[in-house]
Amino acid sequence: MNLPRTADVVVIGAGAVGAACAYYAARAGLKVAVVEQGAIASGTSSACEGNILVSDKEAGAELTLAQYSQELWRGDLAEYSMLWEFESKGGLVVSAQLGTQENLARLAQRQRSAGIGVDLLSGAELLEREPNLNPAMAGGAFYPQDAQVQPMLVVAHLLRLARGMGATVHPLTAVTGFLRSGDSVTGVITSKGAITAPAVVNAAGTWGGAVAELARVQVPVLPRKGYIMVTEPLPVLVHHKVYAAEYVDNVASSDAGLQTSPVIEGTDGGTILIGSSRERVGFDKHFEVRVLAEMARKAIALFPFLSEVKALRSYFGFRPYAPDHLPVIGPDPRAPGLWHACGHEGAGIGLSVGTGALIAASLTGSELAMDLAPFAPERFESHTTAENAHA
Repeated sequence: MNLPRTADVVVIGAGAVGAACAYYAARAGLKVAVVEQGAIASGTSSACEGNILVSDKEAGAELTLAQYSQELWRGDLAEYSMLWEFESKGGLVVSAQLGTQENLARLAQRQRSAGIGVDLLSGAELLEREPNLNPAMAGGAFYPQDAQVQPMLVVAHLLRLARGMGATVHPLTAVTGFLRSGDSVTGVITSKGAITAPAVVNAAGTWGGAVAELARVQVPVLPRKGYIMVTEPLPVLVHHKVYAAEYVDNVASSDAGLQTSPVIEGTDGGTILIGSSRERVGFDKHFEVRVLAEMARKAIALFPFLSEVKALRSYFGFRPYAPDHLPVIGPDPRAPGLWHACGHEGAGIGLSVGTGALIAASLTGSELAMDLAPFAPERFESHTTAENAHA
């Protein structure tokens, strides 16, 4: 399809977040053009597990966004659940030591105060839910709201629905610059031509920082590398998304070095997905067997039967990391006409629909379902200014 000359909004990026922005903007009656430098869903959305989690989030802005997104997945978008294989399997967080279980109990209390349902479990109660779990676990917590989708199907179907409402989608179309009128953004320049538009949404995932630089603003979104292993097909041996309590700490960590924590779940096809790892090494695409070995060792400690199971394949991707672990969502006052929807790190699939709905509401001047101030693009600049003032 030929690139349009004009649009109401250009969405940069055709991953889950970009697709959700396109869907909700088109549904709001806007003429939408989506441009993607590679293939559809070729970035983080093609190299992740499809988590829709509340369990790994501290009470605060990100959890509020997760709750809003849950409402959309289970309500507004419920009619499409089968299309993207939405599975409300629940999440089981397990603790190997009593001290860790006490920390988990404190986290659960804070989450309950924010409206999250969570049940604390003893070691024996864990085994009732997951009989193949290592019986040495001290306890855990069950989060019934945790769910799963097939991320590439989410992208494909949201874009298909958006196209049905008049949106156009343009893969292999890289943004090389922005059209400007003074400080304001008035469209994009791409490898296939220019599109004039009063609004542009930066939903470029791990490239969100680079896109922002093209618009002469700073948004410190960086890639954070992570691996996933896939086992041979098996009978149903893991019934929930199961992960060790230290996963929550790793998600919230700013450490650039390698961190691994076991995350295990079964799929409808019988394979078991094994994660997770995190490290900031830029876009380094070298395959590190040592990371897989550490992940496998920790997975076996959680589910001993995995020591006899073959891994069929493994892959890695890059998550869009922001220094304060909050996504960047909303209009950028430093470049009027530019919106951001990036920096979700490993939560992008789950938070995509909430982000898309908020962006569409902001674009149309509609009432917002939640305050966007914690996600403001310029927040990093103000932090830097404050730090310099105290230096």
